[in-house]
Amino acid sequence: MRKDRESGRFLQVLSTLLAALVVALLIQGFNRTDSGHEERAERGVIHYQVGSLKLPDTLYFAGERMPLENFDTRESLDRELLISAYRHSATIAIIKRANRFFPVIEPILAEYGVPDDFKYLAIAESDLLNLVSPVGATGFWQIMRATGREYGMEINTEVDERYHLEKSTHVACRYLLNSYERYGSWTMAAAAYNGGNRGVDRQIEIQDETNYYDLLLTEETARYVFRIASYKLIFENLEEYGFFIDPADYYPVIPYEEVAVDTAVAGFADFAKKFGTTYKNLKYLNPWLRRPYLNNPRRNTYMIKVPEPGYRTVVNVVEE
Repeated sequence: MRKDRESGRFLQVLSTLLAALVVALLIQGFNRTDSGHEERAERGVIHYQVGSLKLPDTLYFAGERMPLENFDTRESLDRELLISAYRHSATIAIIKRANRFFPVIEPILAEYGVPDDFKYLAIAESDLLNLVSPVGATGFWQIMRATGREYGMEINTEVDERYHLEKSTHVACRYLLNSYERYGSWTMAAAAYNGGNRGVDRQIEIQDETNYYDLLLTEETARYVFRIASYKLIFENLEEYGFFIDPADYYPVIPYEEVAVDTAVAGFADFAKKFGTTYKNLKYLNPWLRRPYLNNPRRNTYMIKVPEPGYRTVVNVVEE
């Protein structure tokens, strides 16, 4: 019996010691965690946080006021701003690309008297990339084949001017001007660019409304103007919406010269070498050339961009 009692007391003492050891280890672990937080804070590491974004009290698109006092208008803008602002990697890339392409787009918009805000429509359409949609809309401005031909673009197996930034921007401006004349509103012109004139006209007839913000439209068209406006807000208030980009990180404009070609070109690889460049970089500047050759049976004159010497050197790279 005595041995049993001594054995019991021994086990009790051992259990107490083990419990104390566990508590000590836990405390030490917490202290290490706190120390780790302090070390990270000292190194300037900030914990990632997300939250809602502040909307402006007043916002104009193409000189036309958005009725943000209406809950549905405000919530629609809020939705697109959240998506665009928290689509970090894609939006940062768009901001960098815009430095290269907006200088091409902006003066063409001004030439036609189309508001400068429509440069953000190209972002909403394509992220400033030469994309092809599932239905065949092509290029920065996502122009359909039939629409392009209607506006005089050359579109065939060798040449597709929907990929030509300057020419497609001219067509987009003409389309927008026609829609503006039709509706008397730049906002409605933007909606029609997405939904088509027939689609928008049909909803105007059904609903007896002519104001974009009062029309019930398809999901894509209903979100479209707000998507454009969200990029306008971000571009005009980069740091307010969390985008801190060093000017050296923007993609530079590529200097080039234009060469007039009115004959066939047997191979653009040899053509590129004659001008001190590569096939890859020639096609980057001229994505509208769809084949590695040009038959040109009608002997049209094409202006082909050839990059200037030294165009590939990145000036902000620090040499080892």
